[in-house]
Amino acid sequence: MEVVGVRIGLTVGSSAAALAFVLGGVALGTLSGLTPGLHVNNLALLLASVAPAVPGPPRLVGAAMLAAGVVHSFLDAVPALALGVPDAAMAASALPAHRLVIAGRGREAVRLSALGSGLAVALAVPLAVPVTRAMTVAYPTVRAHLPVVLGLVVAFLLLTEGSVRAFCGGAAGFAGSATLGHATLDLSPAAPLDAGGMLTPLFAGLFGAPVLLEALSGSGVPEQDDATIAASRRTVGLTAAAGSLAGAVVGYLPGVSSAVAAVLALALVPGSTDARGFVVATSGVNTANTIFALFALSALGTPRTGVMVALREAKAPVNLPLLLAAAGIAGLAGFLLVLSVGDRYLRTVGAVDQFRLSVGVLVLLVGLSWLFAGWVGAAVFGVATLVGLVPARFGARRVHLMGVLLGPLMLGA
Repeated sequence: MEVVGVRIGLTVGSSAAALAFVLGGVALGTLSGLTPGLHVNNLALLLASVAPAVPGPPRLVGAAMLAAGVVHSFLDAVPALALGVPDAAMAASALPAHRLVIAGRGREAVRLSALGSGLAVALAVPLAVPVTRAMTVAYPTVRAHLPVVLGLVVAFLLLTEGSVRAFCGGAAGFAGSATLGHATLDLSPAAPLDAGGMLTPLFAGLFGAPVLLEALSGSGVPEQDDATIAASRRTVGLTAAAGSLAGAVVGYLPGVSSAVAAVLALALVPGSTDARGFVVATSGVNTANTIFALFALSALGTPRTGVMVALREAKAPVNLPLLLAAAGIAGLAGFLLVLSVGDRYLRTVGAVDQFRLSVGVLVLLVGLSWLFAGWVGAAVFGVATLVGLVPARFGARRVHLMGVLLGPLMLGA
């Protein structure tokens, strides 16, 4: 009886410790996800750098890191929705999520994002086993022909633009970002933070700053209507499922981002190519990616995301039952947090002067670039901003700017 009592006590104590670490990761992911311009890979590098100093078993530290990454993938949609909303006259060239906000459907977009991420997590777990088995067989062939595979992805993105002008703008954006990535991704400049890297200045300049510059003359977040979801349940479910499957592409294929995979996923779901479908698909890909990348790390030993790299560097064992439980708890927390924080974030941003807000966030992005990559990072941020302005000027999607990763991989594979 005493032995049974001791075992029960140890089990309860271990479960409580694991839950405490996971909730700590949820808190970190909440802070990072709501910070504009903070890329999840930089969060992962920071976590990896402090992991050795965290008291506790490596397996629990790893669970906390994974939980932080999952929650970040839910919540980073909130500042993306609320910040950088341009004037209504620019709605045609605005980001899909911003088009919903301009139309007063920001609260609906918040819920679509939460559903996309939440459904993707629920679907990714059962899909991960068969998809991992298939990819384990196919991966050597894919790897051997990676430039061709990535080239086909780039061609698909360009050919699905709506006009010759947009095609040219997308090609110019791809070429410029690919050149920039080839020149800077391998740099390791001196920076205030040891866990630095070039991803923050590159992504902040390519994707963040241009949106904020376009929003300087805008009127900000208009008054929002009710939160009713206009899309049918079937469309949301199918789009989330397509996003979850596309998350496998991101999890196993290097260089393919959530936005790229979302474009591929939407081509599979008729009637979902509007702004609502893009929000659901992108959110789904972004979150499902973490689950598939975890299985990829377990099966292939290859980390495909910053969080997986951080797990390996922290020497955290790949304990799938524990990590999947952590991801499940973090997914539920992320879903609830998006719903509770999203509307307030929109209201708060809507009450602030748009010009001052945009300038303030631009200053924050410059500061983050300097923290992670020093003065070299600040300079790269400026160049990346100029490149990031190109696609929208031609009416092309900004997704072509992912050439910053795809281009170097195509050349170096």
